[in-house]
Amino acid sequence: MNVSAITVPAVDNGIAAYMREIKKFPILDAEEEYMLAQRWQAYGDTDAAHRMVTSHLRLVAKIAMGYRNYGLAIADLISEGNMGLMRAVKKFEPERGVRLATYAMWWIKAAITEFILASWSLVKTGTVAAQKKLFFRLRRIKAQMGIYGEGDMSPEQVRHVANELSVNDKDVVDMNQRLSARDASLNALVAEDSLVERQDLLVDEAPNQEARYAEVEETNLKRRLLRKAMEILNDRERHIVTARTLTSTPVTLEDLGRHYGVSRERVRQIEASAMAKLTQAVRSMWQSLEYVGTGEATCL
Repeated sequence: MNVSAITVPAVDNGIAAYMREIKKFPILDAEEEYMLAQRWQAYGDTDAAHRMVTSHLRLVAKIAMGYRNYGLAIADLISEGNMGLMRAVKKFEPERGVRLATYAMWWIKAAITEFILASWSLVKTGTVAAQKKLFFRLRRIKAQMGIYGEGDMSPEQVRHVANELSVNDKDVVDMNQRLSARDASLNALVAEDSLVERQDLLVDEAPNQEARYAEVEETNLKRRLLRKAMEILNDRERHIVTARTLTSTPVTLEDLGRHYGVSRERVRQIEASAMAKLTQAVRSMWQSLEYVGTGEATCL
């Protein structure tokens, strides 16, 4: 019974859209939740597991938002929390008389906190339980003490935090420096009550997808028109135009003159005449194009 294979809405399309989507799933009452859990345990009913998971996606989002100030993408936090929720559903025992939300909350938090610790390259001591507690509670305790800056703490403040969390003073100082030195993340929210990340406000100077596609299509069309126009030239004209214009290393007029046994000036005249023919042919075909549907030309 692989509950992790259950499909849930993707977070990739934006947090606001995701929140609208998950609100469509109904909340289960206690009796319905119990029956679904029984079906999942007894028969491996994936439909039952799916309903239990989707009905608690709002809980995951709410918990994930509580960790939004660690500079990581909310979408990633929600995705990790959803994995924790699925593990909770797999292990949930309704006979114990506990609601799934209460049981799953701890699995969701564990999945999210482990992801945060793994993502913070500056936190190397996060494998120790006391260090994990210090990492996640230091900011909250500082706020309670009225310390809102990211600078160094006074010895008295350090000692207070150390006593509160049962760690030594050096651990408090080291963790405070690590948290203060954290690079500003593009995934950080612009405000605590916002769903907009810093990267969402960056201006992309590159052409958008539609413009790039149109440019590629236009380039391909011009190449097709040129190939068709080349058919009106004779062999010598086609060779001269190709050698002079359509190669990375153009052949000199002198070399082409020796090849055809004519003067340099004569090669220049043939090239100019051939180019004029090509220009006229391409212009005529361009003007006569009839676009249909996807923009393909009917004459090509």
